[in-house]
Amino acid sequence: MNNLSVEKFRKYFPYLNNGIIYFNHASTGPVPSTTAARLKSIIEVKSNECPDDYQSFLKVMTETKEDLGRLVNCSPDRIAFLDNTTNGLNLLALGIEWKKGDRILLNDVEFPANVYPFLNLKRFGVEVDFIRAESGFVTAEQIIDSVKPETKLISVSFVQFISGYKINLEKLGNYCRNNNIIFCVDAIQGIGAVAIDVTKSKIDYLSCGTQKWLLGMQGLAFIYVDENLQRKMIPANLGWLSVENAWDLLNYDVTPKSTASVFQGGTLNLLGIYAFNSSLKIFHDFGVVNVEKEILKNSRYFISALKKIGVESVLSNCSDDELAGIVTVKLNSADRVVAELQKKKIFCSLREGQIRFSPHFYNIIQEINTVVDELKKL
Repeated sequence: MNNLSVEKFRKYFPYLNNGIIYFNHASTGPVPSTTAARLKSIIEVKSNECPDDYQSFLKVMTETKEDLGRLVNCSPDRIAFLDNTTNGLNLLALGIEWKKGDRILLNDVEFPANVYPFLNLKRFGVEVDFIRAESGFVTAEQIIDSVKPETKLISVSFVQFISGYKINLEKLGNYCRNNNIIFCVDAIQGIGAVAIDVTKSKIDYLSCGTQKWLLGMQGLAFIYVDENLQRKMIPANLGWLSVENAWDLLNYDVTPKSTASVFQGGTLNLLGIYAFNSSLKIFHDFGVVNVEKEILKNSRYFISALKKIGVESVLSNCSDDELAGIVTVKLNSADRVVAELQKKKIFCSLREGQIRFSPHFYNIIQEINTVVDELKKL
């Protein structure tokens, strides 16, 4: 993918015209101009022409699930929309029939969204085991080596939020499938940056917010649930849209839908789905494979440029297969460094005393050089 192609897509991000370098997509992505225009149009229609456009919305929601299905390689009926990643994981945690002594395997560098829903199960006698991240990240091999006979579920982040380490989902998925362990993935730090195949990786359940690498809006997330797992789950939050005869309003027949839509119990985030529909078109137009290539190129270059000024990133010694867009460094007075960078209109994150940079596919080498130069001055 040549720079001219990237330049075309940079026009979708008008903040670039204001001298801003935004390397914080692992926190919140910017709103593309195409999305802003779409939302403005939708609000105008609802304000002036058609206050109730529910049927049009249903068509957009269906199209969005089809686009998502192509992105993660699953049938659209295996996808449901929710409000955030945490609630997606809560649906899984509360939808499984647990017995005393069942164990869940996590690690100690997980974002809390992938921890608290499972710790909440201790009241049912479920035990939670944590793997310690000795090098700042946890590998698939460490997880497999830590499984106990009572382990019923393993939940991991596709990409670990501090280090940016991308775990080997296929290895974990194969192990879990062969050992009858539920395999759950918090994918919010990976999807939109690097490719994922829920079928090939044998993922049973996945939860992902849309507001980071996917350039969607806060307040919208989606889940993927494997059909075999769904048959064993009890919907924790049953709503009027969860049942087969939803529009037979006074027929209170609680026959749940067989698709993942059973988890969409009520009114959805209409504007969030319209926005996400628009942002997904950017990924499909540029090419998901090309997005990953550009992001990995930026990551490799950034790590190398930092090394030249004597700064080692957490993943300096990792292979390309373990990179996914996040470049994290440990510096003295990290909070001061982040504040000084922000004065220069360079945006990144402070996470657990470390500085996390996360440039997207449309960010360019010149921007990375500027950031490295500023770090060298500091």
